[in-house]
Amino acid sequence: MATKKPLVMGSDGRPQQLQSGDTIANAADTGQVTQTAAATLVAGNAVYTSGADAVNKAQANASGTKDVLGLATAAISSSASGTIQTNGIVALTTTQWDAVAGTTGGLAPNAIYFLDPATAGKITATPPTTAGQYVCEVGRALSTTEFLIDIRSPILL
Repeated sequence: MATKKPLVMGSDGRPQQLQSGDTIANAADTGQVTQTAAATLVAGNAVYTSGADAVNKAQANASGTKDVLGLATAAISSSASGTIQTNGIVALTTTQWDAVAGTTGGLAPNAIYFLDPATAGKITATPPTTAGQYVCEVGRALSTTEFLIDIRSPILL
């Protein structure tokens, strides 16, 4: 099979073939926030904006906690500052993903993950089905250790 170069936007605004020596960057948006949850966030926890420059663990069981902002990229102590990634690829160990996704051996490749309605901050490959909960798609597992954040608007059941 022949190797093909992808099309990219040229400096003149028109499509062109990727030029020799150029690369396509994985742009991920992150921001510094103050975590205000009673407990420490662990890497991979889903969070929502709980105030000015503050986050808390998101949960799909209430309208006030359903709007996922992003995922913690590392542990953040209560009332401490830390990084929340809002899009792009998050790479964590299988053990770290097991802690937030309730899995064994990391994420299930190609599975779509949703905000968990039962446990704040967690994600699950099983979408909620109970009336009054929210279906909040957070993203898709690319491998057992890599997760593509693709936050969708919540849907009330």
